[in-house]
Formats: sequence, C-alpha cells, structure tokens
Amino acid sequence: MNAPASPTLEARRAQMFPVLAADEIARLHRFGRPRRFADGAHVLETGRVSPGIYVVLTGAIRVTGRDGHGQELPVTEHGPGNFSGELSQLSRRPSFVDGVAVGETDTLEIDAEQLHALMIAEATLGEKMMRAMILRRVALIESGAGGPVLIGAAASPDVARLRSFLSRNGIPHQLLDPATDSDAQAFIARYAPEPEQLPLAICPDGEVLRNPTESELARCIGMLDAGTEDTVYDAVIAGAGPAGLAAAVYAGSEGLSVLVIDERAFGGQAGASARIENYLGFPTGISGQALAGRAYTQAQKFGARMLIPMEVRRLDCRIDEPMRLELGDGRAVRSRTVVIATGARYRRPECSNLAAMEGRGVWYWASPIEARMCAGQEVVLVGGGNSAGQAAVFLSSHVSKVWMLVRGPGLAASMSKYLIERIAATPNIELLTRTELVGLTGARAAGIESVTWRTRDTAKTETRPIRHVFLFLGAEPSTEWLKDCDVAVDDRGFVKTAQNLTLPLQTSVPGVFAIGDVRADSVKRVGGAIGEGAAVVAQIHGYLARSPESIRRRIPS
Repeated sequence: MNAPASPTLEARRAQMFPVLAADEIARLHRFGRPRRFADGAHVLETGRVSPGIYVVLTGAIRVTGRDGHGQELPVTEHGPGNFSGELSQLSRRPSFVDGVAVGETDTLEIDAEQLHALMIAEATLGEKMMRAMILRRVALIESGAGGPVLIGAAASPDVARLRSFLSRNGIPHQLLDPATDSDAQAFIARYAPEPEQLPLAICPDGEVLRNPTESELARCIGMLDAGTEDTVYDAVIAGAGPAGLAAAVYAGSEGLSVLVIDERAFGGQAGASARIENYLGFPTGISGQALAGRAYTQAQKFGARMLIPMEVRRLDCRIDEPMRLELGDGRAVRSRTVVIATGARYRRPECSNLAAMEGRGVWYWASPIEARMCAGQEVVLVGGGNSAGQAAVFLSSHVSKVWMLVRGPGLAASMSKYLIERIAATPNIELLTRTELVGLTGARAAGIESVTWRTRDTAKTETRPIRHVFLFLGAEPSTEWLKDCDVAVDDRGFVKTAQNLTLPLQTSVPGVFAIGDVRADSVKRVGGAIGEGAAVVAQIHGYLARSPESIRRRIPS
C-alpha cells in the first residue's frame, strides 16, 4: 500500500506485493484463462464478488479503497508480474477495494476454485501468493478501508458489540464518532433521529442499517453464502472453534467437501484468549485470535466454505437420505456426515440484573475493544480457569485494577501453574477466593453503575462503583439443536461418543461425530480439541467407505 498502516507491514512490502518471475507466470497459465480489460474498465468493485484474482501480463490495475467519508484512498498499482486479490477472493466474498485497468490490460484470470487447486499443486508459489493475500488483509484491517463504516459513540455498548463481531471475524471497518466528526453528525441527523436507531452501519454497497444485529451486518458484507441449495457436503462442521477448524483443515486437505457453520465468529472461546502460552510450537505465546485466524484461512485454502454468523437450529438425521441441518434464516444444508464442534458457552451466575446488563458492561470475552472501553478503571472478572487467567493478565495492562472472583479456595484446581504465578506477580490483580458475584445496578441505556459481591464463608457483601464485569464461568454444552436427533448426551448435556470402538468419535447416531469441548470426557484444552479435529477426519473417511446398508444401522444404546 502507498502508506502502510504499520512499520511491520512497510518492512514486508515486498511480500505483500511480490513480482512473479516469468517461469512462475508460465506455471500459472494452466490454472487460469486470458482476460483483457479496456482502459478504465472495472476489474474489482467494492461490495461485489469478483471471479477470482488477476495476474497482470501487460498494462496495470490501479487499486483504491474508500475511507469512512467515501473518499478514494490509493492502495497500490499492480503492474506486469503483480497479481490482484486478498482473502476475499480466496473465500468467494465481496471485494473490499476497487480496481481499474490503466491502459489496455491483459491478465490471467484465476477463479476461486482454480486458486485452491493452485495452492495445493504449486506449493512454493502458492505459499508466496497466500502470504501476500494475508498481509493485504492485515493492511486493510489496520486501515479499515473497504469494509463497513460504523457511526456512533466509541463508548456505546452496541458499537462495541458490532466492532467486536467484525474484529473477531477479520473484517476491516471504520468508526466515525459524532463527538469528533461532523460527517457523522450529519448522517445521524438524516438516518437516526431516535437514539435507539444508533449505531448506524454503512455497507460497502451504500446501504444504511440502523442498529443492526450481527447477522444483518454480516449479510450486507456478503458473509452468509452457503453455496447452492442442492449441494450435498461430505461433512458439515457445526462450530468454528479450534476443534471445528482443525477438522475443516484436515478434511479439506484430503479432498472432502466441507461447510463450517458458527453462530458468532471463528475461534470459539479460544479465539477470545489474549495469549495462549502453553500451545505446542509457540514458545513466546500466541493470541487465540491469531491462532484461530490462521486456521480459518488455512481451511479456506483447502476449499472449506464458511457460514458465519449462522445458527444451526435443528439436525434432521433421518436415515433414508443425507442428513439435513436447519439454519436460523430458514435455509437448510445437507450432508453425508455431521461433526458436532459447537463447544461450550460460559455459564451465567445467579446475579440480579445480569441479563439487562449483557452487552452494557457485562462481557463474556476480553478483546482490545473492551479493554479500551474500561481503560484506567477498576473491573471485575469472575472465573478461575485458563481463559479467566489469560483475560485477567491481559486486562491488567489496561485497567487500574482487576478484582478476580472465584468460588473455590484457589486457582490450582482449574488453572495452569504459569498463569497462577503470573497473576500472583501482577500487583493490580486482587484475587478474592470463595467469593461470588450477586448483584449489578444500572439502567440499560447507561450500563452498569455498581457491582456487589459476597464472601461465601461469612455472607459479607461489598459494593463498589465498577462499570465493567467479565464473566468466564465454567461451561455449558451447546447441544439444544440435537434434541430431535436422539444423539446421546450425559447427565450434564455433553455429547457421548465411543459407542463404536471402530469410530470412537462417533455419537449414538451413525455419521454424526463429536469433537472438542462439547464431547463428554474431552480434556477441554486447545491442543486436545485440535487433535480430535484431526482424528475425526480419518473416522469420517471410514464411515463414508462403508456400504449404505451398514451405515444406516443404528448403534444400540
């Protein structure tokens, strides 16, 4: 880009915009077709899906983005040997930038399907191109160019909700705050005369949404394409946490057709972890978002389709046809096998006014967005597991104090030793054991005003003027959508497996598998989830290889 958003990206400019050698371009010809553009013709258009990427043979493609005010921003100019595109083209999503031919321009058009084939068949060249596309997306995220524009107060809970959704899904976006931007004030006067209509979201195609849901925002930026209605997938994976993403990577790399569905964002609970330091191969640690983001891109490299955010409402596993998953928007998808990787969600404590304050100061994750909202303030964090410990350490560098509440006598039973030691060494984290959250005061419009907790041994309560509460309390399995399919669960609702020793990750229903945190007796660790995601693919192959008669037979309970 002409003005990269960070020194790191400036240093990697050559990787972001590599010039392909003549022999490399020659190898690409078997994956593409010649395409000529007249001077001034649109090659890419913001908000529209392009057929794929374009390798410039002669001429040039001038690429521009758009800022929050609709003004054109120069990005780069692709000359001979350069190629257009970033991750949007890999995943068949609308473009975040505009591209116009400069002079008569001859290109090699490589569509998304052939791009996936290229990545696998030409490993070294594919690696060079993939790295460039990833770095270009990072630059777009840092600049915000091309994505939706949010208009509202930076401290607004609904702004935080939408920004968190976009950030966790790797979508570039910009925020215009009416407190400092006159254009934002004019937009609000025209489109949102009532406060409850804020924030506004301006889609890349110009559509204006008033205080949209995450699904409404996702639809306007082209995130919810599941393919054609008559597609029958080899595997539909419900859940895009570490287990589901690992299954998608391995299944896609082995030639299976894969669809991944998640109701919020890729990464699951792990995706909200500020730093994971005990995952194999990352001695300095890695954020859950970075780890999940790499897996998400890797799965798409191997052809996996992503449908996020989308709720799976019901599994129909009738045995006389491919299984059918009913979705939150009324659509349905069909598959020969289903992988349950929906994980577990944090429990809600018995606490007055909690439901009204969710998204208004009550948070179930701790990202940089929430950290900025409570910078310099005191916060309460409830929970004693690894995710809670990672969040406490992360928040401690932004806030004045973290009050960490745990119901038990300490952290040793549920938290890794390195996190316990780090919490003990952090002066602005105060651990309160055998203590529970009991009350919140505040109004929905203004958010939390005070927090009350109680010591379990003495019943003594304490109330403090704190406006932000972070909850990381245990886990409840996300399995309601399975109730019509007779999938066996244990007394806590986790999915039971290993009823067939040949396919140990298969459930009580043939062709339905369970992996990760949602599975009974799983280790509830990122490494274990990823291992199960890899292992389940071999079992899917084993299931698909069996005769129709045998795969229709129910496993006795």
